[in-house]
Amino acid sequence: MWALLVSLFAVPSIIYIAHLKNMLDTPNGRTVHMSLTPRLGGVAVFAGFMSALTIFAPLENGAKELLAGCIILFFVGLKDDLVGMSVSKKFVGQLLATGIVMIMADVRITSFQGILGVHSLPIGISYAFTLGVIVGITNAINLIDGLDGLAGTIVLIISSTFGYYFYMYGGSSYGNYAFVAVCLIGGLLGFLRYNFHRAPIFMGDTGSLVCGFIVSVLAIQFIEMGLRVDEPFGSSAPSVAVGILFVPLFDTLRVFSLRMLAGRSPFSPDKNHIHHRILAMGFQQISTVLLLGLLNILVILFVIRFAALGNTVIILALAAFSALLSIFFGVYQSRISRRQLLAAETTTS
Repeated sequence: MWALLVSLFAVPSIIYIAHLKNMLDTPNGRTVHMSLTPRLGGVAVFAGFMSALTIFAPLENGAKELLAGCIILFFVGLKDDLVGMSVSKKFVGQLLATGIVMIMADVRITSFQGILGVHSLPIGISYAFTLGVIVGITNAINLIDGLDGLAGTIVLIISSTFGYYFYMYGGSSYGNYAFVAVCLIGGLLGFLRYNFHRAPIFMGDTGSLVCGFIVSVLAIQFIEMGLRVDEPFGSSAPSVAVGILFVPLFDTLRVFSLRMLAGRSPFSPDKNHIHHRILAMGFQQISTVLLLGLLNILVILFVIRFAALGNTVIILALAAFSALLSIFFGVYQSRISRRQLLAAETTTS
């Protein structure tokens, strides 16, 4: 409740100051919005999250180091939202934040839990893989932030799911991460009050980087919890975590693959994200956000229901579903392109 109230009351002041100081995001060829809009909504989310966490939550088992990493990424995102920042400099900030939680709190993936026949990981591989997971998930949340309310809604669903299982099964080792999830949920709810279409404020990198970083740590601790406490998924925790993160992971892997196949940098911006493709089908922004939120919930329910089948079966099922979705969007995009070409030829003739 504290995080919600802080975020809820902070947003109007941020909007006022952003307009007063002309700290606004200008529409361009990649964006969907059509007017000058502040990008500092993440300041409210972070204020609510940080104040609630430090006041009410036990800062142990890596939560203190998580907060330190969030502070670093908050300022990285703030600079990017205000004056811009290169991809390489943002990556350095992510490395620093990741290093704090990995090295100082020993938050890392220690086992594949039987995936590809691999169990315990050598410490070097464990650190390298954990680095990839944290940076990958952080940027996946950052990339999905393309429509009013989309990133906030997806992170809300993900953190609610992780938070429930930490609360029910975390015990003394992981139970405090339920506080982390609840504080993030409160900050997001206060922000989302102002972020649905037509939104007077966006989350910006200030929010998406912090939210992505928190979600990545929640995912890692959820996976590790499967090894150490009596939680319902056991060794299937890695595949369940992938299912919980399905929409941002699917979108990131899809757009990166398409960009590289086209001979471009995977970080080169375009309008080929999953939300762009759904908008091209004729859906409105709100219905697109609700559709993607529903998709993520359905995948979560699927992996929870069939967790007993094991990591291999679930991951293969998610991969097959991802391939079918990609084919569907590709076929639909080709049809739209043909219609536009025919319309252009008809107009010319």
